[in-house]
Amino acid sequence: MAQTDVIVIGAGPAGLSAATALARLGVAVTVLDREAVAGGIPRHCNHPPYGLREFRRLMRGPAYAQRLVAEAKAAGVTIRTQTTVTFLHPGGRIDVTSPEGVETLAARAVLLATGVRETSRAARLIGGEKPGGVMSTGALQGIVHLNGQRPFQRPVILGTELVAFSALLTCRHAGIKPVAMIEPARRITARSPAIWLARLMGVPVLLEATVDAIHGRTRVEGVQIDRRGTLQDMATDGVIVSGGFRPEATLLRLSHLEVDPGSGGPVIDLWGRLSDPAYFAAGNLLRGVETAGWCWAEGRRVARAIHAALLGQLPAPEVARLRLGSDAVRLALPQVLPIDRPKPSPADSGAADGLQLRLNRPAKGRLRLMQDGVCLMDRRIDSLPERRITLPLPALRSASDVTLTLEER
Repeated sequence: MAQTDVIVIGAGPAGLSAATALARLGVAVTVLDREAVAGGIPRHCNHPPYGLREFRRLMRGPAYAQRLVAEAKAAGVTIRTQTTVTFLHPGGRIDVTSPEGVETLAARAVLLATGVRETSRAARLIGGEKPGGVMSTGALQGIVHLNGQRPFQRPVILGTELVAFSALLTCRHAGIKPVAMIEPARRITARSPAIWLARLMGVPVLLEATVDAIHGRTRVEGVQIDRRGTLQDMATDGVIVSGGFRPEATLLRLSHLEVDPGSGGPVIDLWGRLSDPAYFAAGNLLRGVETAGWCWAEGRRVARAIHAALLGQLPAPEVARLRLGSDAVRLALPQVLPIDRPKPSPADSGAADGLQLRLNRPAKGRLRLMQDGVCLMDRRIDSLPERRITLPLPALRSASDVTLTLEER
């Protein structure tokens, strides 16, 4: 059984930045990725902005991905593509399959950085026929930017998260003219200025609207839209099902590791450590989707935590758990909190310096962290789903549960 110091599963921004940072600290690192080429989702996104946080320059996705791979290799990281991890065993042993066959690898620490996937048409319960021409943004970008093909001419785009506007840019690159963007909420999910991209491209944004059914025999021919209770048919030749990101947690759910029902990703502590301390996690596996720059920085931070763990310098896993006390809050990270704040500073130990939250629905009111009947923190919010919300680390009073509540107004 082959053994190394650290195995990283996933060659996107979080995985590659962590691997590079560890290799620069003298750690032997192997990165595994099921795709034929390393670099993650940015390989498919042939538009800016990438690289400002990391390299102080504006880059397109493919150039950014190539830079991440080049830096990892220059640092001494071994990257194995077309290598799929099939099972996680306790203690850092993993089963993999590749063109060379099936094998078991072992490492002192394993970092999970498997990223996210968009919610499929089936999971959204959209009725009608099942013709060709229905795909996620990621699939569209792969077809356009990697294969050089144009899968349709006049699609509709479901959703208005930031990735939906990335789909707009991909359509423009390929000469595709979307007929509409369709959003169930009263306003777009991405920040308001994004709507100007649709307006500049002449693409109407239909708010308070859903697609009830997709029609067509072999190819999409139209969709039925429900807008504020009124049904209408719209001619189109494709459907881009964008956003609704969920952690790519198939491996996790098959393993012995604890899964957070809110995020769908792993339960982690302040250092990105999982319920089995041989495993760590970073990147979009933790929460749905964040920017590439955020994931890159998170990978570097968790790399410091892994290095400290290899040196036996991480504190023992703590027992105070963060619980959700409001159905408006979808997730809060990390779920395991230290009773004492990391010393000398979070940055030195690789610890997170705050909490991350996401909402299930638009909400405003007062967020409170409660422990033993005492309010540890109180903050007003007015936010939308998929928006980043951060809070400073609370000073805990004991090892009892901490409950996050939202008093909506």
